[in-house]
Amino acid sequence: MTATLAEALRAAARETPDRTLLQDDDISLDCASLLERATTLAHALLRRMPVGSVVSFSVPNWHEAAVIYLGSTLAGMIVNPILPSLRDHELSFILADSQSRMIFIPQSFGNHDYAAMLDRVVADLASPPEVVVVRGDAGRHTAFVSLLSEPADGPLPQLDPAATRMILYTSGTTGRPKGVLHSHRSLHALIAQLGRYWHIDPGDTFLVPSPIAHIGGSIYAFECPLLLGTRAVLMQRWDPDAAVALMLEHRCTHMAGATPFLDGLLGAAQRAGTRLPDLKVFICGGASVPPSLIRRAADCFENARVSRVYGSTEVPVTTVGSLDDLDRAADTDGRPGIADVTLVDGEIRARGPQMLSGYLHPEDNAGSFDDAGYFRTGDLGRWTDDGCLVVTGRAKDLIIRNGENISPKEVEDILVLHPQITEIAIVGVPDDRTGERACAAIVGRGPQIPDAAELCDFLVSRGVAKFKAPEQVVVVDALPKNDAGKVLKHRIKAALGKES
Repeated sequence: MTATLAEALRAAARETPDRTLLQDDDISLDCASLLERATTLAHALLRRMPVGSVVSFSVPNWHEAAVIYLGSTLAGMIVNPILPSLRDHELSFILADSQSRMIFIPQSFGNHDYAAMLDRVVADLASPPEVVVVRGDAGRHTAFVSLLSEPADGPLPQLDPAATRMILYTSGTTGRPKGVLHSHRSLHALIAQLGRYWHIDPGDTFLVPSPIAHIGGSIYAFECPLLLGTRAVLMQRWDPDAAVALMLEHRCTHMAGATPFLDGLLGAAQRAGTRLPDLKVFICGGASVPPSLIRRAADCFENARVSRVYGSTEVPVTTVGSLDDLDRAADTDGRPGIADVTLVDGEIRARGPQMLSGYLHPEDNAGSFDDAGYFRTGDLGRWTDDGCLVVTGRAKDLIIRNGENISPKEVEDILVLHPQITEIAIVGVPDDRTGERACAAIVGRGPQIPDAAELCDFLVSRGVAKFKAPEQVVVVDALPKNDAGKVLKHRIKAALGKES
């Protein structure tokens, strides 16, 4: 595997110039075209900023994002993907904190005016970035097409494989977001691991509905096509029925996504009367995954291996699943791949070649790593007898009631099997008598929603201690989630606080 993604792009353009890397609706982007456009953009960037500057983009799953990602890489810049769902407050923080020199946006998308939003954001920044509009009327901002019409002359910088090439911000649910730094080496190690464990062969095709501004979406769309010889089919918006049609049309072999993606794909495939025979692997992670969902999907999809995995932005794909053992794939989060994983007082700690090189601000590193160099995930887990990891929840999500520790994830995985429950999230809320009480936010499957007593009976019938049963039930139309499908429990807690 080449030392940098820039070298991989040049090699692909030289050896397989006509090979399709990305499919975006009816637009195909091949190796030679991507190199040409990315090189032109790289020169445009170098005219505007020094090597090592931060270049942000907040665009949907569009092929132009690959040009931005690779152009920034060729120029020796640090690329900063930002979720398009973020708004003024989050954008202002990220752009100022990273000292971004340029941000790429759509003029509008999903009925939101991004150009107007950036007008507001940059007006309040001491050192605002240049705003580039990818599609639509650029107005007073820079048009993306104008950058691609500039001359591409002169040498491009030599790249250091150990240098930072990506900064991704954490969700910031418990404080300000933190900038996670990755290098060529860490991302290459990650991709090599995927190729080794996930049955990825040259010519395989990923469906990519996960946001390309997320660590998962970015590697399947930008890294795997060049480093593993795959192709990416991009989806701008998640639509399960459209996803099934795309998978059949393009004979997609791989997909990775959080629980809502797998659940939606399974339902759509059943509606379409197909078992998706080309699908080889579905990797499910990023949110709580009910074991029953893994089993139902493995039974439905004709040839696919379906598995839970575990990871984070800091240590992506910490475990690689259990693709060859359905019971372990459903009931555990799999075995570590290239990561070294240990448990300290129940907390999962991990280190390995795919881990972050650190946070943007050195003070954020304090307390995030132990003396042996392990990243402290804040997640809780246990080992099975045969060495599989089971994630039992977040340390911060742990509910302590009457001195008893309750892991919400353990209870959620059982209660989601209830025939009247579609989705469930359990959070702890303050209680003067017991310290905390467990509250279940439930998306129902029908008009009759089980109350707390029924939930307790359901748990007890499955051998669960009574003290773990939630004492309160609230019915919601939908659980709040981020773009990657992760349930935002802090929002549930905040809503419950307003009601009390």
